[in-house]
This record gives sequence, structure tokens and C-alpha cells, in this order.
Amino acid sequence: MTFTAINPATEAVLAEYPTHDEAFVDVALATSAAAFEEWKKTSHADRRLLMNRVAELLESEIPAAAELMTNEMGKTFAAAKGEASKCALTMRYYAEHAESMLATEYVTTKASKSGFRYDPLGALLAVMPWNFPMWQIIRVAVPNIMAGNVIVLKHSSNVPGSAAYVESLFTRAGFPKGIFTNLFVESARVERLIADPRIAACTVTGGDRAGRSVASIAGQHLKKCVLELGGSDPFVVAASADLDHTIPLAVTARLQNNGQACICAKRFIVVKDIAEEFSRRFAEAMAAATVGDPMSPATILGPLANKAQFETLSAQVADSIAAGATVLTGGAPLDGPGYYFAPTVLTDVPADSPAGCEELFGPVAVIHVAEDLDDAIRIANDTPWGLSGTVWATDEEEIERAIAGLDVGIVFANAVVASMNELPFGGVKGSGYGRELGVAGVREFTNVKSFFIA
Repeated sequence: MTFTAINPATEAVLAEYPTHDEAFVDVALATSAAAFEEWKKTSHADRRLLMNRVAELLESEIPAAAELMTNEMGKTFAAAKGEASKCALTMRYYAEHAESMLATEYVTTKASKSGFRYDPLGALLAVMPWNFPMWQIIRVAVPNIMAGNVIVLKHSSNVPGSAAYVESLFTRAGFPKGIFTNLFVESARVERLIADPRIAACTVTGGDRAGRSVASIAGQHLKKCVLELGGSDPFVVAASADLDHTIPLAVTARLQNNGQACICAKRFIVVKDIAEEFSRRFAEAMAAATVGDPMSPATILGPLANKAQFETLSAQVADSIAAGATVLTGGAPLDGPGYYFAPTVLTDVPADSPAGCEELFGPVAVIHVAEDLDDAIRIANDTPWGLSGTVWATDEEEIERAIAGLDVGIVFANAVVASMNELPFGGVKGSGYGRELGVAGVREFTNVKSFFIA
């Protein structure tokens, strides 16, 4: 079997990558296990040196890395360059800060010395999606490698070139073999990997179905896992919102990464006093977004990442319209070639239609009208997911009330949600559990080992 990379803007085949057989996988896992035994004893200074080398190498290759991501996944070239730069920044951030984040902590007891330390667990299986072909890998791999763990990657089958490229970065920077290992294996073989005693823990970013499956398997083998799953993130517009500031960022929040990010705003919940104006101006701004070749600097919205995603979104929107949703703009696929879907705004969406109860992974926004801010928060929380959300207001009391009231893992006020090295990233409810990034993320896959010296 092979993994085939297809350019979603042209539908042309880019390359094919043979999958790894069981003999290859067995050797790779043995190599990773052996590498961990040495890597966990490697000093922070030596880890730092190598990680900064990876960052330097990536920084020298940003245009090529970005073009690879654009060709495989369809994100705009500008966004892909930003993604590659962010990866390098993350490498440098944890190279500098991981040691202090993982420092032994001492507490006063009746012992002569007592406290706790953060020891690495071993080889971590990372099951990653296609929407951020390099960033998804880096935000898991870098903090954990700096913590003394090693990474075994099972990436999405439609971005195989990005997986191979990231592995090459670590190899060319001089990391010992087995610290970062890419495996081209089908999803059906993930269970065997999780069950293998050489895998200490696992992390998955993806949809609910994949998350539940991984969690179930990991539970059977008593292995820790972190789940970063989907979301239907609310964009709450309060009565005091500055619409001149809010509306352009509402477009960004929905169309970033071609509308295919777990933290994209998807439900725009607007208090009724300003709902008519917001809806009109937002629909106009969405309709004005330039759709086209993702390599063009003028393009705001490129294609969806693959045919399956394109067909899923097309069906969700068509079924929602048939159920009674009102189309303010867009509402249909665009003529090919390529998996392009028009920037779309829906309102009057029935609760039991796909747009009313499913995650829409693409450039489709749903507007809900709320009586007031408390009602907006209620609507925002009326979902099985809880990843992130935003509130748009100039009144400080409204901002604080929304931050306290939204049942999500991340809240931004008057800014588009983004993952940041300084802040933990993750959700609650159906959006999963555990954290990446920040102090919490770098400690997530460690053994918090207490000690007591009489």
C-alpha cells in the first residue's frame, strides 16, 4: 500500500510513499526504545544545542517547507510560511525554557530533603491530522523531546511529505536515530502500536471517533493519552462590541487555514441589539474574501484539504439548507478543478440540521441570535464540545463574565484564538483532555516522582 499526496488545488498527484511493513515497524520501535534509554540521561544543555540546530535548519528552509505544506494540504503560502516560522520559534522557546519548567521542586516535610521531580516516560506515539502538517507535529514533539521523551509519529496519510520532511530535520540536525521516528502506517495499525510495550503513552489530535478509539485502546493497556479533538467554537459578540474591529477578525477567525482548524470560530453568537448589522456586514466581508490559488499572495481562501472533506462539507451545507437554513452568502461548492467551497454564512439554522449540531470543517459560518450576553453564553455552552471560544466586547464586565461563563479550555477576548508556547492548549467535554504547550504541556508526559530523604 502507498500513501498518495494530492494537490487539493489542482487534484494532481504529487508523490506516493510506500507504507512501512511490520518488520520495519518492529525495528523502528526497538530503535526508539533504545534511544530513550540514552536520551533520558542526556543533559538539558545537549538537548538545547540539538534543538536549536533544528530551528536554525528549518529557518533556512522556510520557503521550501511552506511550499510543501501548501501543495499537500492547500493552505495559503503565506499561512504556510507563518506555520514554518512558528515551528522554528517553538523549537527555540522550549530549548530555552524547558529546563526551568522541568526543574525539581522541593517541599518542606519532616525529611532532610523532599520534593518531586519530572522524569520522562519513554516513547510517545503521536497520531496527528493534516490541517497543520508541521505545526501539529512540532507542538507535540518539541516539548516532549526536551523533556527527555522520544517520538513515534503516525501522521495523516494525505500529508506524507510533510511527515518525512520533519523527520529529516531532526536527522540532519544531528539527533540520535530513534529520537524522532516517522512511520507510514495505516490507521488500522494504530491499535497494534498503542498495545506495544515499547510505546509508553500516546497523544492524538483529530475527530471524536479517532479520539474515542485511541482512548479506549490506551485504557485497555493502562497507558496515558492526551486527546485534542474537535470543536464548534463560539464567537460571542456582546452589545458593547466594536464592530469595526470585530468584523474583519470574524472573517479571519472563520477562514484561517481555509476554515479547517479546531480553533476556528464556527458559531457566531450575537446579541439581538446588534445582530442585524453584524450579520449584514459579516456576510459582505465573507463574500469579498478572495478565493483562488493558495500560492498567490492575494488569496485569502484556498481549497479544502482533500476530496473526502470537500464532499462531507458540501453534504452538510446542502442538508442544512434543505432543512430550512437561510443562506446570507455562498452555500455551495465552486467549480473545479480543486476542492474549493464558497465562503458561506448561514442563519436560521435548525438545531437538528448538520450545521446546527455538527462540526463544520471548512469556510462555513453559522449565526445565532441571543437575547443578551447571558443567553449568548448559554447558547455557546449548548454543545458537546469545549475547545476554545472568543468574546468581543469593550465593556470589561462583559469580558470577565464571558471568560468565567464559557465552558471551554481557552478563551480569548477581542482577538482570534491561537496556540501559544506560553499558554496551555486543550479542551474539555467532547474536545478531549490533557494539555499541550506551556508548563502544563511540557510536564504532561512525565512521571511526577516524589522523593523523601529521611
